[in-house]
Amino acid sequence: MDKILTTGLIVKAISGFYYVETAEMLYECKARGSFRKKGLSPCVGDRVNISLSDDGKGTVEEILSRKNHIIRPPLANLDRLFIVSSVAEPLPNTVIIDKITAVAISKGIEPIIIFTKSDLAECDELMGIYEKSGITALSYSVKTSEGKDRIISLLENKISAFTGNTGVGKSSLLNSLFPELDIATGEISRKLGRGRHTTRHSELYKIHGGYVADTPGFSTVDIERYEIIELEKIQLCFPEFEEYIYDCKFTGCSHTVEKGCAVLQALADGKISKSRHESYKYMYNEVKAIPKWG
Repeated sequence: MDKILTTGLIVKAISGFYYVETAEMLYECKARGSFRKKGLSPCVGDRVNISLSDDGKGTVEEILSRKNHIIRPPLANLDRLFIVSSVAEPLPNTVIIDKITAVAISKGIEPIIIFTKSDLAECDELMGIYEKSGITALSYSVKTSEGKDRIISLLENKISAFTGNTGVGKSSLLNSLFPELDIATGEISRKLGRGRHTTRHSELYKIHGGYVADTPGFSTVDIERYEIIELEKIQLCFPEFEEYIYDCKFTGCSHTVEKGCAVLQALADGKISKSRHESYKYMYNEVKAIPKWG
């Protein structure tokens, strides 16, 4: 007869098997067929209840309530999303950065921006944009390790993931942050995106009291493509708009061209960064152009 075990955390998912970490040990489990019938699928980061049969095989019985979920790559219950962008080689793309911060905020995930290669160019202006927006932004250079302690402190006791496209220095950053892994550092580096990304599964690694997600192909492209924010909710994903959006002259203001728009006035007064508002307009018009049936 099956015995219900304590709640556990899915720390790895591969080929239909789920590895659930409980207070007792790590269990290899399969999921109940009923999940598929309901259109549900357990994923890394899920808190679950499992049962254990007499032969020692585990089964995921229940997916507990999620606070958030990213479709691709499939991850649940993230606390923080670290968005890695270089200040040079390649140059930063603030529209992409802002789209990812907006997605994170829409899902209740705290976005944290890390500007790498700070030894190659100044990033004070970029940092200022995000300080004004209320989003945490840090600079980092693997040559000096300046800012390392701050990043490490933000990982503690949290479930986090790093995203960034090729060339921004994500793998170099991760190698620099986790030298204490020694031999495992090479494995982490490979799995988290160094060279040709060879991992074919998602996994959580214990790091400084928290977890860092390793996933196949976790890039800004994935998040942009698969996570669309509803048109009327985009404004809520720009924290610096909050104190102004309800003071607009008209209900349902798009904050793009309307006379009497409090957000546009704040922009004119320098309280909102021009680049952030440009990103907002880009997102707004992009989603507006999507047919409702699509």
